[in-house]
Amino acid sequence: MQNNKLYWKLSSFFFLFFLSIASIFTFFAIWLGQSLHLSGAQTGIVFSVNAVFTMLFQPLYGYISDKLGLRKNLLYFISILVILSGPFLIFIYQPLLNWNFWIGALTGGSYLAITFLAGISAIESYIEKVGRKYEFEFGRARLWGSIGAAVAAAIGGRMLNINPDINFWIASGSGILLLLVIFLTKVEVSTIEEKKAKSLSIQDLGSLFKRKDFWVFMIFMLGTGCIYNVFDQQFPVYYASLFPTEQLGNQIFGYLNAGQVFLESGMLLVAPFIVRKVGPKGGLILAGIIMILRVIGSGLVSDPYSISFIKLLNAPEFAIIIVSVFKYLATHFDTKDTKFSSILYLVGYQFAMQLGAVILSPIVGNLYDSIGFRQTYLIMGVIVTIFTLFGAFLLRNKNQVSKDNNDSKLTA
Repeated sequence: MQNNKLYWKLSSFFFLFFLSIASIFTFFAIWLGQSLHLSGAQTGIVFSVNAVFTMLFQPLYGYISDKLGLRKNLLYFISILVILSGPFLIFIYQPLLNWNFWIGALTGGSYLAITFLAGISAIESYIEKVGRKYEFEFGRARLWGSIGAAVAAAIGGRMLNINPDINFWIASGSGILLLLVIFLTKVEVSTIEEKKAKSLSIQDLGSLFKRKDFWVFMIFMLGTGCIYNVFDQQFPVYYASLFPTEQLGNQIFGYLNAGQVFLESGMLLVAPFIVRKVGPKGGLILAGIIMILRVIGSGLVSDPYSISFIKLLNAPEFAIIIVSVFKYLATHFDTKDTKFSSILYLVGYQFAMQLGAVILSPIVGNLYDSIGFRQTYLIMGVIVTIFTLFGAFLLRNKNQVSKDNNDSKLTA
């Protein structure tokens, strides 16, 4: 009964957090382009700056999260920042971008990273650890985040056409409820768990970066998961351009994105079974193949109907990759016993993606302006293909025993 209550409370936390983050970021590129009149290159720079700060905060969040163990301090901190998101975006971020682009981008990048872009990884890692302790599947909790994002997408396009600020106030309102939910959530922390968390040191982290299989995993994510993020950054702008008016495109994209995210929530129920069948490595490669089809397909078609269908491939792609990442780390890095399971996720997965985004976002933004979206998508598809082949040859299978793992135990 206690496990069931905890599952529903943390699932509602996921729902509210993703409702807030999707209220802001589903139409973020459209807001920058249509409301603030930034160019594709400037929008790419904004995303790159966001990625730089996210990359800086993710290892810090990972270390702090593992140091705190199952204590809720980070969740309280992030919830308070979410409450402040509406006033920040409306009264600070937007005026700064209009006054001085670089000051606005740097100020906004730091806030958005610590609140949402790095915060989301800390939250996912925390709830995954709680799920392992209380024996509920991470995917079953994470699907409620997808439902929250779908709700935000469904109403966000219409709100954007009325007044973009409404979406930002929805995000702040969700933050108030987040604070209430985490206050009512009780997670027991044993003496052994607290001792293990407190024993983590900076020196312990060095052993992780000496492992070849960790670097292989990071490189794979650099060329696949990173493209996933960069591809999606300005896709709403391209999609809206396919319709007679931008307003109609914004609204239809909101409905499409809501449908895709609802489908994603269903796939999160199915993904654990798929990953158990094909193995963690097989799941990562399968997600890479779906990503190749989605990115290259977006460059080959040009009508709204075909591009809408291809957009829906995002659902199985995301569900399979997020489950496969946790399963892969648990299989090859012993996350049940290691003192830094959050570091593995935030650095091995999320940090690698942000590093790639820092490099690619401004380049891709310039390509959008110079050669167009479709040609750029074809180039990105080739990149994903290369890195998926890299992973197929060098990622470890489930039955492989890592020599690095035997040489350098990452346990308490």
